[in-house]
Amino acid sequence: MARPVRLTKPLERVIHEGHPWIYRDALEPHDAQPGDVVTVHDKRGRFVCRGHADSGPIAVRVWTTEDESLARLYSARFTQALALRAWIRPPDSDAYRLVHGEADRMPGCVIDRYGPIAVMRLDGDGATALREPLVLAAEPQLRALGIETLLWRVGRKQQIDVQAAFGSMPTDRVVVTERGTKLVADLEHGQKTGLFLDLRESRYRVRQLSQGKRVLNLYGYTGGFSVAAALGGATHVTTVDIAPEAVKLTADTYAANGLDQAQHDAVTSDVPAYLDQLSGEAEFDIIICDPPSFAPSERALPAALDSYRALHERCMRRVTRGGLYLAASCSSHVNREAFEETLREGARRARRVVQVLERSGAPADHPRLLGFPEFDYLKVTLCRVL
Repeated sequence: MARPVRLTKPLERVIHEGHPWIYRDALEPHDAQPGDVVTVHDKRGRFVCRGHADSGPIAVRVWTTEDESLARLYSARFTQALALRAWIRPPDSDAYRLVHGEADRMPGCVIDRYGPIAVMRLDGDGATALREPLVLAAEPQLRALGIETLLWRVGRKQQIDVQAAFGSMPTDRVVVTERGTKLVADLEHGQKTGLFLDLRESRYRVRQLSQGKRVLNLYGYTGGFSVAAALGGATHVTTVDIAPEAVKLTADTYAANGLDQAQHDAVTSDVPAYLDQLSGEAEFDIIICDPPSFAPSERALPAALDSYRALHERCMRRVTRGGLYLAASCSSHVNREAFEETLREGARRARRVVQVLERSGAPADHPRLLGFPEFDYLKVTLCRVL
């Protein structure tokens, strides 16, 4: 039985335009617990939407604006999401996103495919409480795709717990294919669900542009950009990451692709410190800079923008005249306009002129809702530095 909750703010239009979050300060006090199905009414008691309750500032995550059962929606929404991926599946790839949370109208639920293994990541206490019905709805459809194991992943950073919802836990890292490139993924201990699948098309773009170039990949993680550059014909690639396990993953990914390690330098270092200690002559034809989120909250935004400006300045000083700088931000609190302002300021400080060649973001298996701009989190800008 759905619990009734009532709006205190006129959000009906925003909700019907597709925004899937209702904040706690927009609702009358209520006793719904995380995972409870709730029916939201306006001030006059009229039906607005149905969703599940959550803890924290987001009190309700909206599933539907129709007066329908959520239990019946789980399987239907999985079917719709998987039908989209069957249509737009990236070529020569067995690693991609199957379900993209709110954008697939399955709030708080993300599922990524890694060959015969899928990983479900649940965001928020509400989605976590719905784990069993979500897995029950997903299992037959995932098995029909040839997926033998579904891992359930919950938590953030050092508090991550990974269990097998069906099938068995992998005993080792898995090797998957992305646009013909072999990538090594640690599904139990890796970031996100194992790989940054949202940067697939950016990695492929780097592969297309790297023939005969010297490439620097900063915040390299598993070395996806580095391997893409090497396969594209780069004469030399340098990968920098502060985590020794990430540097090891890069070496394993090179080996999985049969690449010559002699043309690759793997550096364990803080990125700003690495850039500062380079000799005055050191330059690269292409620099890729995809740092971790500098703005995990709105409060962190001013400091994050300062960090981006300083990082861009350092990078642009190390790009050859006429070389390329691929800058990315995964911070949802930093919109594209603000991000490109940091690029302009970085260029001014470095005394370089910058041409924007391409603007991109997450690929089609990571869709966005027009009515939910907050979900358009990934900004990628490809620049030519003069």
